[in-house]
Amino acid sequence: MNKTELIDAMAQDAGISKAAAKLALESFTKNVIETLKQKDGKVSLIGFGTFSVSERAARQGINPATKQPINIPAKMVAKFKPGTEFAEAVAAGDAKKKKK
Repeated sequence: MNKTELIDAMAQDAGISKAAAKLALESFTKNVIETLKQKDGKVSLIGFGTFSVSERAARQGINPATKQPINIPAKMVAKFKPGTEFAEAVAAGDAKKKKK
């Protein structure tokens, strides 16, 4: 599912226009990003999951083209941890596929 398909599904499920669904989705993503930019930013949606940020330490890697070592700087990365309901729903869907 891409962004357009998600907007279409949201509009249909909520009984709103596609324009309103697009605004809602853009507001959601904007607010999650702004919250995660803050120090110790975290967005928890009970049953769905938690968006958070963690620091990835600097490390040494290898340039695949030249096989030379390179330094990879530390950086902040976004993480998502699925909630219990989310994880169970995905696992149940996987179990249904295996039964077929």
